[in-house]
Amino acid sequence: MPSYQAVLFDFFGTLTRSVQRGVAHVGTAELLGCPTEILTEVLNRTYYERATGRLGDAEATLRWVCAQAGVHPSDHAVRAAVASRHRAVRADTWLRADAVPVLAALRQRGLRTGVISDCTHELPAFLPQLAVAPLLDVRVFSVQVGRCKPDPTLYLTACRRLGLAPGDCLYVGDGGSQELTGAERAGMTAVRLAAPDLATHMVFNADRDWRGPTLGTLGEVLALVDADAAVAGVGGRAG
Repeated sequence: MPSYQAVLFDFFGTLTRSVQRGVAHVGTAELLGCPTEILTEVLNRTYYERATGRLGDAEATLRWVCAQAGVHPSDHAVRAAVASRHRAVRADTWLRADAVPVLAALRQRGLRTGVISDCTHELPAFLPQLAVAPLLDVRVFSVQVGRCKPDPTLYLTACRRLGLAPGDCLYVGDGGSQELTGAERAGMTAVRLAAPDLATHMVFNADRDWRGPTLGTLGEVLALVDADAAVAGVGGRAG
């Protein structure tokens, strides 16, 4: 029996390809009557405030963003912009080709799977529509938990929902939000996904000093857990 009982993944940049804000975000800025570059600047510098959910629901959060940008749109415009932003974030999100096969293969091996994501209100709304959704045993979103990585609360929340100890879990992420350091501090084993496309990935507070294990593709997770299972099996027979 493998020592890993679950594999937990970051979402953006890990289960998905590299993310950048696409052209669809221009429409959101236009609805709000805000120059796109100003809205982008505010979104970038307020990411963690928004991703903890402390500003309220999606409409309240966007109203707060508008105030930071110095614009005051109507309620109708804000509601339209919330819908526009949802579509824009969804349009930026493309699952990796191996995301579904890897998750399915892990479950076939008897491992639990899950997502731990720093995110704003959009991801919890559209993730159920994605092909990976039926393959995830647990979903932990910062905007719902009220904490962002590397806070241990997110990792321990996933463990509690799975009924597992942190040491039973492997964490896979691209390294944003110091997530790898956070996972290790919470008691998990962490590995970094360093796929070539991540050179252009939008990331905040990266784990730049990470010196731990690195994978070149998501599929390499399977070899890692298989090697772990083999070692655990040998150890079990020797005992």
